[in-house]
Amino acid sequence: MDLACLDLEGVLVPEIWINVAERTGVDELRLTTRDIADYDELMGHRLRVLDAHGIRLSQIQEVIAGLGPVPGAADFLDWLRERYQVVILSDTFYQFGMPLMAQLGYPTLLCHNLEVADDRIVGYRLRQPNAKTEAVRAFQSLNLRVVATGDSYNDTGMLTQAEAGILFRPPANVVAEFGQFPVATDFDQLRAEFTRAGRS
Repeated sequence: MDLACLDLEGVLVPEIWINVAERTGVDELRLTTRDIADYDELMGHRLRVLDAHGIRLSQIQEVIAGLGPVPGAADFLDWLRERYQVVILSDTFYQFGMPLMAQLGYPTLLCHNLEVADDRIVGYRLRQPNAKTEAVRAFQSLNLRVVATGDSYNDTGMLTQAEAGILFRPPANVVAEFGQFPVATDFDQLRAEFTRAGRS
């Protein structure tokens, strides 16, 4: 059976940082990996903004508690599990992602960790550099065939490494730069792309 590797935010759940920006009114937090390709640059920006505005981890977790899967995501994931082994590869953090996993039936989530002191986010620890691509490469070393999907710059490495890559609801700038990947704009199209890419 093939392995499906899925991005989390923008595919299965809403963009967490955009929702934090809307709730707090701090527009500088709206930037995501759709806007800035360099993850360290993006996280450095976010940490500076959080510190400047005194935004704490508990406030962000309150926002996350009000989020749920995007419409159709849970049904899609159930459909996919019948045909693939499924792993979520995300550049989010366990402190953000695990509450959302409960609403998706607890799929395997590989992501990063925040460094927290007195409810303040003071840093972060990557699971490893280029974590999504390296995870796909590691799965392939186990003789697993990987089909991957994501929406942003930080997904294009794993899409390139996988035997098949699919962009899901990507912004125009990502489509323009990575036209080699098929694009799905809804879950019906994503089902069709996974069916086409699968062999089992």
